[in-house]
Amino acid sequence: MKRYGLLAMTVLLAGCSTLESEIPESPTTGPGTGPVVAAPEGALTVPPLSALPDTPARTMAGRFQRVNYADLPRWREDDLVHFWPLFLRNCKGLMRPTSGSLAVPARAAPRAWQPVCAAAIDPARMPNANDPESVRRFLQTYLQPWRLLGADGKPASNTVTGYYEPLVRGSRTQSGPHQWPLYAPPPDLLTVDLGSIYPELAGKRVRGKLDGKRVVPYDTRAAMDANPARRPPALVYVDDPVDNFFLQVQGSGRVQLTDGPDAGKVVRLAYADHNGQPYASIGRWLVEKGQMTADQASMQNIRAWAQRNPARVQEMLNANPAVVFFREEPVIDPELGPRGAYGLPLAARRAVAVDASFVPLGTPVFLDTTMPASEQPFDRLVFAQDTGTAIRGAARTDVYWGYGDEAGQLAGRMKQRGQMWVLWPKQAGEPSAR
Repeated sequence: MKRYGLLAMTVLLAGCSTLESEIPESPTTGPGTGPVVAAPEGALTVPPLSALPDTPARTMAGRFQRVNYADLPRWREDDLVHFWPLFLRNCKGLMRPTSGSLAVPARAAPRAWQPVCAAAIDPARMPNANDPESVRRFLQTYLQPWRLLGADGKPASNTVTGYYEPLVRGSRTQSGPHQWPLYAPPPDLLTVDLGSIYPELAGKRVRGKLDGKRVVPYDTRAAMDANPARRPPALVYVDDPVDNFFLQVQGSGRVQLTDGPDAGKVVRLAYADHNGQPYASIGRWLVEKGQMTADQASMQNIRAWAQRNPARVQEMLNANPAVVFFREEPVIDPELGPRGAYGLPLAARRAVAVDASFVPLGTPVFLDTTMPASEQPFDRLVFAQDTGTAIRGAARTDVYWGYGDEAGQLAGRMKQRGQMWVLWPKQAGEPSAR
C-alpha cells in the first residue's frame, strides 16, 4: 500500500517525495502501493524445500543480536487470541518463491521459513488457534528473537507513525457535491525501469509520457485540471476535496457510493500508479499564502478553509503536482485492509510498514512502542508487510490502524519512539533476505 507518508499531522506541512524503489516481483497488479504480487488464496499449502529454489542472499543494512524472549518487553502480555489466522496467512506469502531481483523490496527467505510453516499445518505440531498460550508456545518453540541493530551495531530506536484506510463518500458521476475526481491510470502513462538499463540504478523507476520520440514528465495535477481532454478516466467523484487529498496520501481507501444503482455500496480504491511528480503539501501552501499558521494546519482547518473558499480549492490542490491513480476492488472482508507491498491484506494493529533493507518483508516483528500521543505501552507481535515513502532507517515503523475515522484519528496522532525484535526460524540462524 504505497503511501506518500503520514507522519502524524505533520504530513500537512512536510511532504515526502515519491518512492521509486518499491517495484513488484511480477507484473501482477495488486491493490497495494503499486503493482504487487497477489497473495495465494485458500488453505495454506507448504511446498517441499526442493520446490523452493534458493536465490542469492541480499545484503542487509542493519545487524541482529540474538536475545531471549525474556528480553522482549511485556512479551507475555500480548493477547494472541486472534493471531493464528494471521500467522497462517503470512506463511502463504512466505512460501512464494523469490525472483532474485534487486528491483523489489527484500523478502524473508522462503527456505528458512519452510520448516516453520510446515509445522504450522501439521496436526501433531500446530497449536490450538483459540488458545493464546498454545500459540505463544508454538512461536517460542520454532522462532528465535533477534534484536534489530542499526548500521552502527547499536540497538535501533526510531520513529513509529501510523496510517489507515480512509472511508469517504462518492459518486460515479460528477454532480452536486461530488466534484473531486479519483482517477484510474491514464493509458499513455509510461514507466521506465532504469535498473534494466543501468544496473547501478536497480529498483529506480521514472514515469512519463511520449512527446514524439521523447519521454517527458507526465502531466501535473494543474495540467490535468487545465485540459479536460487530457484528464485520466475518473473512477469516482468525492464530495470533499480534503478527503480526496488524504485518500491519495494514504494510497488506498474505501468509498461509500451515495447514489445510482450502487447507492449504499462500499468499494475499495486501491493504489494502481502515480504520475511521477513530487509530492507537495497543501498545508504548507496555505501557510505560505498566509491563510493560516503552521499550528493551525490541521485536516479539520484545511477542510474548513476549503468550505469558506470554494473558488480557490482547485488552486490549493494544484499546489501539489502529484496525482495518485487507483483501481476499484470489492471489499470482500471488511475487517481486512488493502494489500500491502508484500501482497497480503493488512490487518489492523498487526501489520506494519518497515524499511525492507533492515527488516525483510514477511518477517514477524515484536514492536515496543506506546499508544498514539500517550505513554500507554503498545507492545505486540506484528508482521512486516508494507513499505512507505517516509519509512526509512532501522526500526522506522508505520502501524496500520484499520479504516475509518477512528483509525484515522489514531494514525494522525501516532508519532512515538519504538524499537523492534524480529522472530526468525531457530534452525535458520541469523535473519536473512532474498
